[in-house]
Amino acid sequence: MPYFQHDGIAFHYRDAGEGIPFVFQHGLGGDAQQTFGLFTPPPGYRLITLECRGHGETRPLGDPEKISLAVFVDDLCALLGHLALPQVVIGGISMGAAIALMFTLRYPERVLGLVLSRPAWLDRPMPPNSALYPVIAQLIRRWGAARGLEHFMQSAEYLEMARTAPDAARSLCKQFMHPRAEETVVKLERIPRDAPSRDRREWTTIAAPTLVLANRLDPIHPYAYGEIIAQMIPGAQFRELTSKSVDPVRHTQETQEFIQSFLLQHVPPESALGSKD
Repeated sequence: MPYFQHDGIAFHYRDAGEGIPFVFQHGLGGDAQQTFGLFTPPPGYRLITLECRGHGETRPLGDPEKISLAVFVDDLCALLGHLALPQVVIGGISMGAAIALMFTLRYPERVLGLVLSRPAWLDRPMPPNSALYPVIAQLIRRWGAARGLEHFMQSAEYLEMARTAPDAARSLCKQFMHPRAEETVVKLERIPRDAPSRDRREWTTIAAPTLVLANRLDPIHPYAYGEIIAQMIPGAQFRELTSKSVDPVRHTQETQEFIQSFLLQHVPPESALGSKD
């Protein structure tokens, strides 16, 4: 996987396929393996994921004060400039969906289509569903990643989530397991306090074809958030995914099916832009 230099950081990204560029951004604590594990670009499409500051193999962390959704969008713009891509289909999972939404609001002329999978924000910072991330950060800072995980797994919050939404519980545990968990812990403190916009009325201005995916049994990514966003973006398609806590294989299959169908319908390969040289 290639790198490019920007703002004193070596940004790691993954790029596969030929044709319409679909930039699909990972979630908080995730990396390109997450997005490429959920979607394989069909013929005529190119899949790109930038690993955000503090994530994956992008390093060093850089200025901790720059860990924000707005700066992540700036970094993404730098990658698109590096790749000479004036227009893309933009999408993301969870935090990645927030990045994609913010990018679309800031640069509507650059967006061929928008895919929001399992959004975790509306238009306010620190939503209730993200309350455990600062708790995890505090445990990592106090005890270190390994012992912090032990304390977390003994908490009432974790035990209840493990009972009702086991996949969500596992995803929170992975925040402790990242090899750079202690170095990059600031992302768990700053990103939940951020938001992709501060006025949901802005969403009504989005003209790009939009797909919103949501699933139930997921306290970190409330189903209602997906419904609200889809209702406010004009003409948005809304599809329900099988929860990973119910059937992770089916969840992946549906993600592939829904996104691929959306791309073929709204941005067919005949309109290909940005093919790799």
